Amino acid sequence: MSDEQPQQPGRPPRDHEGGGGNGGPAGPAGPGTSAGPGGPAKKRKRPRRTGWRRMIPTWRLTLGALLLIVLLVAGGLIAGYNLVDIPAANTAATAQSNVYLYSDGTEIARDGQVNRENVPLAQIPIGVQRAALSAEDRDFYSESAIDPEAIARAAWNTATGKGTQGGSTITQQYVKNYYLGQEQTISRKAKEFFISIKLDREESKDDILAGYLNTSYFGRNAYGIQAAAQAYYGKNIQDIDIAQGAYLASLLNAPSAYDVVEHPQNRGRAEARWNYVLDGMVKKKWLSPGARAKEKFPVPEKVRPSSGLSGQRGYLVQAVKDDLTSNKVIDEDTLATGGYRITTTLQRGKQQALAKAVSDQVTSKLSKSRSADRNVRVGGASVEPDTGKVVAMYGGIDYTKQYVNNATRRDYQVGSTFKPFVFASAVENRSTTRDGRRITPSTIYDGTNHRTVQGPKGSTGYAPGNEDDVSYGNITVATATDKSVNAVYAQMAEDVGPSRVEQTAIDLGIPKNTPDLNPYPSIALGPSTASVLDMSEAYATLAGHGKHGTYTIVEKATKNGRKLSLPKKSTVQGVSRQAADTTTSILKSVVASGTGTAAKSAGRPAAGKTGTAENDKAAWFAGYTPDLSTVISVMGQDPKTGVQKPLYGALGLPRINGGGAPAQIWGQYTGAALAGTPRTAFHLDLQSGAHQDALPTPAKSSASPSSTASPSPSDGTPTGPSSAPPSTEPSTTGPEPSETPSSESPGVIGGLTDGGTDTGGGDGGTDGGTGDETAGGGTTGG
Repeated sequence: MSDEQPQQPGRPPRDHEGGGGNGGPAGPAGPGTSAGPGGPAKKRKRPRRTGWRRMIPTWRLTLGALLLIVLLVAGGLIAGYNLVDIPAANTAATAQSNVYLYSDGTEIARDGQVNRENVPLAQIPIGVQRAALSAEDRDFYSESAIDPEAIARAAWNTATGKGTQGGSTITQQYVKNYYLGQEQTISRKAKEFFISIKLDREESKDDILAGYLNTSYFGRNAYGIQAAAQAYYGKNIQDIDIAQGAYLASLLNAPSAYDVVEHPQNRGRAEARWNYVLDGMVKKKWLSPGARAKEKFPVPEKVRPSSGLSGQRGYLVQAVKDDLTSNKVIDEDTLATGGYRITTTLQRGKQQALAKAVSDQVTSKLSKSRSADRNVRVGGASVEPDTGKVVAMYGGIDYTKQYVNNATRRDYQVGSTFKPFVFASAVENRSTTRDGRRITPSTIYDGTNHRTVQGPKGSTGYAPGNEDDVSYGNITVATATDKSVNAVYAQMAEDVGPSRVEQTAIDLGIPKNTPDLNPYPSIALGPSTASVLDMSEAYATLAGHGKHGTYTIVEKATKNGRKLSLPKKSTVQGVSRQAADTTTSILKSVVASGTGTAAKSAGRPAAGKTGTAENDKAAWFAGYTPDLSTVISVMGQDPKTGVQKPLYGALGLPRINGGGAPAQIWGQYTGAALAGTPRTAFHLDLQSGAHQDALPTPAKSSASPSSTASPSPSDGTPTGPSSAPPSTEPSTTGPEPSETPSSESPGVIGGLTDGGTDTGGGDGGTDGGTGDETAGGGTTGG
């Protein structure tokens, strides 16, 4: 008989009650059981969650976590607001000087004296105020000190790879400028956040805007909008119109990048920013569409540097600044706050020697009675091949008179100083002529004037002229280099492949974005506009047996004893040693007996190349010893309009070419720069066929091509050796170790002697060299 009580009809079942107080399931009734009719019913248990449902937090847990986060954030904000006080103005609000030093620690110059004049907001035209608001914070007067949406948007764009973007209001920027600093740290951003909130409660919007406009940096060492008005337009701020005010407002975004006088190549970007500012004013109804349409871009005045940067000092300081900012060592605004001690790689003795050589060979010979002399400009740069250090630089007559640095500008054609890159590319790529002959210094080419360049599909239609329209007939590559024959090098560029030539130039050190560096046969004649410093670096790669290390002008930079992290030095093999050394071997001949004989005045083993820009607007000499690579350019430019001018009649000469003043400057400088140091010889590893015994001198020389030369059926390129007698001009560079050819089988007969002089091309020209060559309708070469 069961102990269970039968369930009464119509009565719902009850949970079993536990027995013995142990909370377990009830068994048969026993002692201690409290269950019975009318007893309290126990609450039914919630079933436990199982499986994936256990991973989802309950709504109570979620709500609790959100409340906790809100309490923590609120507590943090309250604590931060109470703990962070508005500090006194920082030292950056009254910037210090930066000190620039030569490598030996002696001072080059100081800059950074504060150029600031605070003005009340009432003196700033309302249109200029609104231009600044349009550029930086259009809702300044209606928004709070912090814009969470802008901060979130900037953080998202940065995190998703759309670039680092700012989310700061004008209030935050003013706090950063005046109370804190430019450091990109979390602690600084946190302080900026709380100080901005406090400042917004304690100061009026007008006061904050006035402080912002008086502390912001506008470039040209101008702090504050009054100093900017004077620096860019020579006016007081109350006389600045809306177009000029919009340009000044544009500078707040990137002072140097938008200075169209210092960086004319950035004018497009500057105009786009200027248009953005004015269009914003129209959107805010601060400017009518009709008035907007009448505004024209207001080009600022030329830079008026401080007298403390006169002579070469200003050029050197600007080059150092550009190096630091372009390599992202420090941003321009932070550098402008001052207090930095910067040791350069520049050597005082070499710097003085370069300035003296320019003075002796050019400046002292200029005459006010010759109108052409007023157009003469000189640029120079000198680099150590083994270290990549810039040891000397000549930027122009005087930084306070001519602001643009002639050593770093990229707007003059390099002419025939580019030709060695074509030959180096031929050796590097083991290139051949169209009829299958390996290109070496002794390879025969047709140097006929206006000879049409032949491509894989026949005539290219390009027929460059030689200097003075001279036809040379069949000549070796070495002779063509000595005489700078355009017809030969244009065909060689096509044989190698213009794209390969372009890449070799880049591998040697020419910037990839150099203007007019294009893969066409005309690339050989140098229409590209690399800077003097770029060319010094590329020639240093040739001097360094093909090893390329990017140049540097900064050795060390510190502030308050703390070192800045500089780019790590690295060296790569830009071209093979054979390519570099074989190129050196034919460039030695240019100095020994070609167009660059004036460079022999250095009294050192030397290699180099002359060059002339289109219409004789610039003359170049690029050369090197084993220890030093230096490039000199004499340029023509109207001092008032800035237009490039031919150098005809300058220095009292019919023309200036690379073998004249540039090579003379190079020789004097190099001799002085290396005075007291051992004479270092070139140790060359030459390609196959580049090193041959001299051909026997015929008893009776003939000016006509050898009868053994047979033209190629496809392009007319001859295959036989030249009959021109070998050069008999002795080298003045002294004995050097023999150059070692490759172990490969020799190429065609003819080539170079141990001294590097050409044996297949007759007399290499007179002292002073030669000038122009036709390229693409103009005249380049040299």
